[in-house]
Amino acid sequence: MLTKSARILLVEDDEDDYIIARDYLEELNEYNFEIDWVSTPDAALEQLESNQHDICLLDYQLGAQTGLTVLEKATVMQCRVPIIMLTGQSDNVLDKAALDAGAVDFIVKSELDSPRFARAIRYAIARQEVQQERLERINVETQSRSKDRFLAHLSHELRTPLTSILGYTELLLSSEKAKPVTNELNIILNNGKHLLSLLNDVLDLSKIAAKKLELALSTFNLNSFLVDIYTLMQVSANDKGIELTLTSSTPLPEEIHCDPTRLRQILINLIHNGIKFTDHGKVSVSVKAKIEGEICVLYFYVEDTGKGIPVLEIDKIFQPFEQIEDTISRKETGSGLGLAISSELAKKLGGGITAKSIEGEGSCFTLSISCQNVKDTALSNLSLERKVIGENNTSLKPLTGRVLVVDDVADIRMLIGHIVGTFGLNVDFAENGKQAVKKAVTSIEKGTPYNAILMDIHMPEMDGKEAVVEIRKQGVEQPILALTAANMKGVKENLQTLGFDDVISKPVDKMLLHRYLATVINSNVQTKPKENDLSSIIQTTNQDKYFMLVEDDMDAAEITKLLLESMGVIVDVAHSGRACRQLLHTRPKWHKILLDVHLPDENGLVLAKYIASQGNTTEIVIISGAEIGAAEIKSSGSSRALMKPLNKQKLQDLIA
Repeated sequence: MLTKSARILLVEDDEDDYIIARDYLEELNEYNFEIDWVSTPDAALEQLESNQHDICLLDYQLGAQTGLTVLEKATVMQCRVPIIMLTGQSDNVLDKAALDAGAVDFIVKSELDSPRFARAIRYAIARQEVQQERLERINVETQSRSKDRFLAHLSHELRTPLTSILGYTELLLSSEKAKPVTNELNIILNNGKHLLSLLNDVLDLSKIAAKKLELALSTFNLNSFLVDIYTLMQVSANDKGIELTLTSSTPLPEEIHCDPTRLRQILINLIHNGIKFTDHGKVSVSVKAKIEGEICVLYFYVEDTGKGIPVLEIDKIFQPFEQIEDTISRKETGSGLGLAISSELAKKLGGGITAKSIEGEGSCFTLSISCQNVKDTALSNLSLERKVIGENNTSLKPLTGRVLVVDDVADIRMLIGHIVGTFGLNVDFAENGKQAVKKAVTSIEKGTPYNAILMDIHMPEMDGKEAVVEIRKQGVEQPILALTAANMKGVKENLQTLGFDDVISKPVDKMLLHRYLATVINSNVQTKPKENDLSSIIQTTNQDKYFMLVEDDMDAAEITKLLLESMGVIVDVAHSGRACRQLLHTRPKWHKILLDVHLPDENGLVLAKYIASQGNTTEIVIISGAEIGAAEIKSSGSSRALMKPLNKQKLQDLIA
């Protein structure tokens, strides 16, 4: 039998009793115990405070004091070690007092040689193992949330200056005055785009690892899609003096339903690698379609005549941060993430990537994807002539109207304003959320509302989230588009729930921005709330309702608070059990307390019992990421439980 190791704290002021207890513990063969012996209450509390033991055996009588004093103090300092009380004789009153004080069990010393003692030890250790696993799981979840917040912050901090670098460089390149330094500006532009691609690689890999990467499926023309990629990559091939070909071995569907952005990302990465590692010869791209009922499986073969990959190294190329050549000596640049990301994206698209290579002769990468075959779509041979002419700067239709651009960074604000101005729109500016609210409301009062508002999310004084909630509360119904560098899963949905009409990623794409503005400016927008608008009714009804939100996750707390405030509820936030207890008595009555079950310093169900006992709340609602039994909810004094993530509909139902 495999023995388990366990560390026991034995609190006993009688050395003979200590020796007896130690001997009986050593007879439990399935455990290998490390025993720490202390004889005073102070020494016991000092040991318990470190939470380093798997179990504590605590004598009831410790000189002039009792073990109950130790138990009570250990509970106050949030000791996580299971404590078993040892008593000289059976006493029902004493036993109940020990359990009420926090002991997990009680044992009469005369029972140390009985099966009951062994069961009590096993139970206490098993309980500690479960508690430890729970703490580790919470720690992992906390680290994951911290990582997401860090990545969102990193994305924002890096994309903001990149927006200026790329945007102003493109503006200069379109200027007649910049012709003498066109080459230098192109170098800046290309390196800026390279830096952006490296940032995107890191963020993509993180989103994949966190299972937060979402596909944006759409129907598009496959032939034109492939020709655009071929035309783009032909420039790189010509620069190296190698041939690039694109062919198909079967007729291809004219339209497919897939994520064009991610498919383009994979193909460009594979073709780019082929060109990068080929000094002489050619790179051949071949496409084959296989129709299986309503599913179309596409195979893309990217074959080069480059240096090839050593047999022992070929399995490593799809691993993150792996590059075949040494970082110091290699000539090619890159993060070593491209193939790892492409492989994961291919899996998301219902396929995968395989590689074959002969060192010194070349390599062949095969990409397969599975996509819904568009109903009744025709099959046709690949043509290198575009069937659909894409938009270009000269084809942009002029727009008329007024747009408010809100961004705290002056360079970005002026850049976006300049771009919007080239569309024919009049532009006004605001430096933060407070200015935006004032200008949006004033424009309505003067009868000259903005046709659209472009709003950055991260700003001082009042950020974009708070501003859009306040603007909507003031009855402004004009389209508001969020400008954000955070493109993790769920961000768009959260922003739309707050009141944004749509989201535009930074750095801003000029063509995409024109398409957004053309769509929203041409739509009919009401400037006053509808009389039967549910949000307006709720806001009016709930102006004097006070909610407390107890949530340790800062982002979750912020979004939930903003949602509730958008419905007219007054919300105070506590990020821990201790903060909740301090906040509880600042109001004579709370209408509802929304209580996260996993708090850093206290179990939410235990905290709910304390809140219920104070009698100053109408309803306690437990928030959890997992199912909680009805019996647990009832015993805690709560009325119900809400599953995360919380959205506007859930909160409206809760208020109603």
